[in-house]
Order: sequence, then structure tokens, then C-alpha cells
Amino acid sequence: MVKKSIAEILGTFILVFFGVGAAVLMGSHIGLHGIALAFGLSIIAAAYGLGAISGAHLNPAVSLGALVAGRLSAVDFTAYVVSQLIGATLAAAVIYLIASGRPEFDIAVNGLGHNGWGPGYGDGYSLTAAFVFEAVATFLFVTVILGATHASAPTGFAGLAIGLTLVGIHLVGISVTGVSVNPARSFGPAIFVGDQAISQLWLFFVAPLLGGAAAGLAHAAGMTRA
Repeated sequence: MVKKSIAEILGTFILVFFGVGAAVLMGSHIGLHGIALAFGLSIIAAAYGLGAISGAHLNPAVSLGALVAGRLSAVDFTAYVVSQLIGATLAAAVIYLIASGRPEFDIAVNGLGHNGWGPGYGDGYSLTAAFVFEAVATFLFVTVILGATHASAPTGFAGLAIGLTLVGIHLVGISVTGVSVNPARSFGPAIFVGDQAISQLWLFFVAPLLGGAAAGLAHAAGMTRA
């Protein structure tokens, strides 16, 4: 379990450092397409680099989906989630440290790649729109993950399928919520930004976890019928 926990800490660090780091440090240069690609590539890298150790969940919603689908124990689920939150927080801290080296950076003004909704964030989407997007996008994401990593799936392509799916999700939803589909990814930046990022953090736990659980139930039901 220690090796799995370390792998989840490191893998989630990779996800947040590359994805959120791209948004914070290079967003004005690479745009939303570059940010989407950074998140997808980070998943591919972590999946192939660490997947053999822990499965590279990197996301409490993915771990919950695996738990509901009967592919993860409750003890492992708890350890995975704690590790993911640690990894995301460490990555956000490093990004904050680097970003602070730019004279004009002000976290109160620039943020830290945190998720949100409403006036002043993205295109100002409503709470309902944000919740629906996060729940549906997470359901689709975890469905792909559970299917791509199933024993009957073609071997060697899971990381690529998962990473490309995350790219697609970002292309759809960056202007809606900044795209979470991952409570850990939202947690790390929010604790440094504070204020509205913290007050809105609940949505980025509840909606992705509901989506992940629904995907786990659907996967379990499908496998049972098969």
C-alpha cells in the first residue's frame, strides 16, 4: 500500500503540475488548446509511468468509480484519496512558488488555475450549468477509464484513450468551470487561492463524485449482464 500511495501522490502531482501549471504559467501563450493538451499529456505520462503500481487513478472520482465497480477495496480507496489530495496540494504549492517569481503575479488577481463558476469566472456560467457539466463529464471520463482498463480491453492503449478523453473534456468545458472532473485537482489550487475558490469547492467534490459513482454502477451492471 505504501508503494501505491507514493505512486498516487507522484501521479497526481504530475497531473496538477503539468495541467494547472500550463494554465498558470503559460496560459496566455498556449491558450485553451494548449492547456487541454497539457492535462491530457500528463495523464498519459502518469498512466504509462505509474499505472503498473497503483493503476494511476490520480482522482478521487476515479477511485470511487473503481470502488463502486468492485475493483478497489474501501481501505485502498481511503488511502488513494488521501494520497491524491496530498499530491495535488504539493503540486499547487510548487506552481504558486514558481508563479510568485513573476513580478506582476498576484494570486488574488491571477488565481492559480482554480475551478469556479458564475460572474467573474470564465464565461460566467451558472451553478446549474457548472454542476451538470462536472457530473456528466466525470461520468464519461470514468466510464472510459473503467472500460479502457478492463481485462478484455486491448492492451497497451488505456493511457492514450484516457488522456485523449481528458483533452476532449477540457476542450468542451474550460470556459464553464476550468474543468475539474477531479476533486483533488480542484482542492490543491483552491486552498492557496482561498475566498471564492474555497466557497465553491463543494461543487467540485460533489458533482465529480456523483459522476464517478454513477460510472462505477453502470460499469458493474454492464459487466454483470455480460
